[in-house]
Amino acid sequence: MAEKQSNHVTGNLHDRRQEDERIFREGTSLDTLAVSSKPKLKGKEGQLGTPIIPSISVSAVHRFNEVDDFSKSLLDGYFYPRYGNHSCESAAHAINTLEGGAGALMFPSGMSACTTSLLAILKAGDHIIAPDPVYAGSYNFIKDFLPNYGVEITFVEACNMEAYRKAIKINTKVIYGETPTNPKLAVMDLAELAQITKEAPAGALSIVDSTFGTPYLQQPLKLGIDIAFHSCTKYLGGHSDLLGGCASCKDSDVLQKITRLYRQLGTCMSPFDAFLVLRGLRTLPVRMGKHCSNAMKIAQFLEQHPKITSVYYPGLPSHPQHEVAKKQMKDYGGMVVFEVAGGLNAAKTFVESVYLINLAVSLGGTESLIEHPASMTHGAWTGITDEERRSTGISDGLIRFSIGLEDADDLIADLTRALNKVQLPED
Repeated sequence: MAEKQSNHVTGNLHDRRQEDERIFREGTSLDTLAVSSKPKLKGKEGQLGTPIIPSISVSAVHRFNEVDDFSKSLLDGYFYPRYGNHSCESAAHAINTLEGGAGALMFPSGMSACTTSLLAILKAGDHIIAPDPVYAGSYNFIKDFLPNYGVEITFVEACNMEAYRKAIKINTKVIYGETPTNPKLAVMDLAELAQITKEAPAGALSIVDSTFGTPYLQQPLKLGIDIAFHSCTKYLGGHSDLLGGCASCKDSDVLQKITRLYRQLGTCMSPFDAFLVLRGLRTLPVRMGKHCSNAMKIAQFLEQHPKITSVYYPGLPSHPQHEVAKKQMKDYGGMVVFEVAGGLNAAKTFVESVYLINLAVSLGGTESLIEHPASMTHGAWTGITDEERRSTGISDGLIRFSIGLEDADDLIADLTRALNKVQLPED
């Protein structure tokens, strides 16, 4: 009798927690969701003293008391980390709580989130529409590797929604986007992309790289996108001390399709990196607020500087998609991209003259990072030719600036000193 009573209480507790989770996700601010998501502890719903900070689950082996316990673990437990790990599921749950999807998966890199998702969906004879410019790693995978699997590709101008619509074919299965784009920060209308995807005749899925936006500043799934992924190395981790990626799905069937390949390929994140991602998520709202306020102040400074010919920041009224950004983003992000007058030599002089700011690739950490795309993230070493690069607006003088959490005035002073060393022909 006592055992039946215990099971009844535990069952009621499970039902109540599910209802609490539903209410929590529907009626709570993003700031609170980032800090307070509570992942399910499999098989331990009724335990006392639940840890607020999930432990790092490093065991690769799980013991069972009975043979039949193994099959039970497939639904409500763990047996091998490639098929499930509490550290990874805790981080995935927190990200998906912000995204508002059916579930999420944690990957060892942003590229593995991208490639696994595409390979799980596409097959020989299918067609993908992708933007140009786009992150160099994504561009190279789509251009150089997907044809090996018999996939047809059409590149269109990034964020040109009419170009996307015109590129749809009878076999279009994936409509791929990135917003804000890397490196020029063009902003894609996500609701329109979702609508265009619905118009495709072959039951296409929309996939969006939302790394620059973060799930705090924009939620693509809530606007109708099917899959949103991120490089967790960037803002989600937030401290430049991990490599990782994640993908959230609007639909559980799509999630299961990607999960099957994810498990077969073994593209799962390490428990320690998952722990770091979850830790980073807890401070994401506070950090993004500082990133965004710094970025706006610096973008406004650069827009007035005589040695800067163009500034690309979605928060500026001069940005081509400023109105789209206002509609779908909570704030405008921590990336500012700009053109230095004088071309290649002037740009190199500038980035090599900063002191407080670090000359480095990557982005989204607490520290400010600056780089020269034509030589670094989108240089010839990536397989992108100079002609391809220039045709998409990545000029010799373009600079990508990931703005950190330092004092904005100190960063402006560093930029000013570096710009003073740039000699233009008329100087």
